[in-house]
Amino acid sequence: MALFSMQEVGLSFGGPPLLDGVNLQIEEGERVCLLGRNGTGKSTLMKMIKGDVAPDTGEITRQQSLQVAYLTQEVPHQIEGTVFEVIIAGLADDTGWEGHSQAEKLLSLMKLNGDAKFKTLSAGLKRRVLLARGLVTNPHILLLDEPTNHLDIDAIKWLEDFLLRYGGTLLFVTHDRIFLQKLATRIVELDRGRLISWNCDYRNYLLRKEALLDAEGGQNARFDKKLSQEEAWIRQGIKARRTRNEGRVKALEKMREESRARREQTGNVRMKLQEGRRSGKLVIETNEMSCGYADLTVVKPLSTLIISGDKVAIIGPNGAGKTTLLKTLLGKQPPLAGEVKLGTNLDIIYFDQLREQLEENKTVIDNVADGNDTVFINGKSRHIIGYLQDFLFSPDRARSEVKILSGGEKNRLLLAKLFTKPSNVIVMDEPTNDLDMETLDLLEEMLNEYKGTLLLVSHDRAFINNIVTSTLVFEGHGEVMEYVGGYDDWLKQRKTEIKEGRQKTTKSAKKQDRPRKMSLMEKQELDQLPKRIETLEDKKEKLYQLMAAPETYQQGGGKLAEATAEIQVIEEKLNQAYKRWEELEEIKGSLDR
Repeated sequence: MALFSMQEVGLSFGGPPLLDGVNLQIEEGERVCLLGRNGTGKSTLMKMIKGDVAPDTGEITRQQSLQVAYLTQEVPHQIEGTVFEVIIAGLADDTGWEGHSQAEKLLSLMKLNGDAKFKTLSAGLKRRVLLARGLVTNPHILLLDEPTNHLDIDAIKWLEDFLLRYGGTLLFVTHDRIFLQKLATRIVELDRGRLISWNCDYRNYLLRKEALLDAEGGQNARFDKKLSQEEAWIRQGIKARRTRNEGRVKALEKMREESRARREQTGNVRMKLQEGRRSGKLVIETNEMSCGYADLTVVKPLSTLIISGDKVAIIGPNGAGKTTLLKTLLGKQPPLAGEVKLGTNLDIIYFDQLREQLEENKTVIDNVADGNDTVFINGKSRHIIGYLQDFLFSPDRARSEVKILSGGEKNRLLLAKLFTKPSNVIVMDEPTNDLDMETLDLLEEMLNEYKGTLLLVSHDRAFINNIVTSTLVFEGHGEVMEYVGGYDDWLKQRKTEIKEGRQKTTKSAKKQDRPRKMSLMEKQELDQLPKRIETLEDKKEKLYQLMAAPETYQQGGGKLAEATAEIQVIEEKLNQAYKRWEELEEIKGSLDR
């Protein structure tokens, strides 16, 4: 029996129906990805499954005592208390021994500090806590709405691995294509009020979807041709009124009704970049450049060369200093040491992840055209309404204030604003958050065709793979390393380096003449090392949480410098502990052999 099912369910809020007689059922153990354009009703459908929204028509059947947990797209601002208290709050009235035991189990499983204050955590850890709050009820279905938004790559990979091990039933919405490919056992698409189930992975879905749209387009073209012919016939007048033609007239009326009822697929964004004058061959060159603040070094000496046409991704965990590095490379912040040299004739546009260039209390039109009726695109005047329709803003939506827009709409608006300016360098800091798949694909295509230079900060692994020519990667302790290619290329190169390092270690170990017996103290040390390493890793994690907290930044650089110095000490101790562990394991292994 299905955990949940819908039969002929309909829902409308005044315009075209969000759900138009849809059917859906979810079986135990499935991992279903819900796809659809921004604004088509995916979040509403999830709320309906949870029971927060009732349908206008149709029937919903739930398994008896069905437990549903829902992780929303945005982290609520009003949550207070410790991590443990936030998790326990998911149990409602049940806070007895079993509930506390389940919460403690989740704290251990998800590597969370129950005593930490929720408000001090990074975005990734907050989402991990909210996931634990949902799981504490042992739900039958877990609903996840854009769970990877604002997470760094390490946090996304942790979430992927956790959900694969979890083994429960999932329904999730995501724009992260690698996350989708790894997790989904089935894809359900919400398109023009209809639900279509695709029993395949994401790659096959794309092929089958394209074939379906081609067939639908051909069918519609034949229908429209027939309708046009019949309309021409009816205009002849006298022939249509003859009794023997009444059936043909009625058939035409039915075709007209079908044509009015037909909902065309939402158009794609038609954005275009304005390429500016040619820059010099040199765009940015650094020589032993370090950057950060007076009492905090974020990037240790880095020498790199970026030339015209390069597309460079900057990869690293949240709080590592990616935005600080960007600002220093662009000359917006002076380096602590070394040199930064900028090329000539640089026309730079900057997409900032906080969208601070948008004025919330102004309308969409005024944000782009600043009170004018037209904008100039590639030397030609365009009416602002027509230009904004290219970015899927209807005339009514274009007159709305920015503060009421969704995250995806704000990202499209910022792109519309930036693309009114010619450029030869584009800087993008997390541009993919909240964008739907179709817009992502078009943005990728446009950036690939762009002849200028791109600097990209992103946690979207597929986006990085499909666009960039090289990566700058934060690898701990302020070290930034340069690699050729995208995310997957970096992983391969890093694995090769690690493998070569292990081979050297193995060769040096083989030089020992004969195995020796472990002393009692060495045995005790080997037994105690895993606990010591775990303690050091926990301390390091707490310090990273502290550094990511807004309150730490408000207290000035002193607190950050203190935490950074302590992390460096812990890292040194961890390196020594791991090295000692390998030495002792080698001695133990030689005895076993």
